[in-house]
This record gives sequence, structure tokens and C-alpha cells, in this order.
Amino acid sequence: MPIYEYRCEDCGATFDKLVRSMTVAVEVECPKCQSKNCKKAISLFGATSSTSSSASAGASCATGG
Repeated sequence: MPIYEYRCEDCGATFDKLVRSMTVAVEVECPKCQSKNCKKAISLFGATSSTSSSASAGASCATGG
């Protein structure tokens, strides 16, 4: 079940909505002003990369035995 981000065109609020089916049209209502004038927003995600000295030296997460 995907979670989509929406933006209310009337009040500008942004909110997430869990969508149970991707094939059925979902009626979205703004939780702030109860407007149905909402559009899907483009969600951005972030990813971080950790490059500490031990990681760059080839250290492994595996335990030795």
C-alpha cells in the first residue's frame, strides 16, 4: 500500500495519505480545511552515505571467527 503526499490547493497544507488500492480512484480530503481540491505532490526522499575512515579502509560488518 503506497503512501502519497498531497497538497491542498485551497489552504496550501501538505499531508500524506495511505492508499489501499492503486487502481481505484481515491477521494482525498484536506485534514486542515476539509477541501477536496487536493493534488498529488512530488515527494522527494533523501539518502545519506556514511564514509568514515574505517569504512573507507575496507572494514567489513561481518564478524570474524
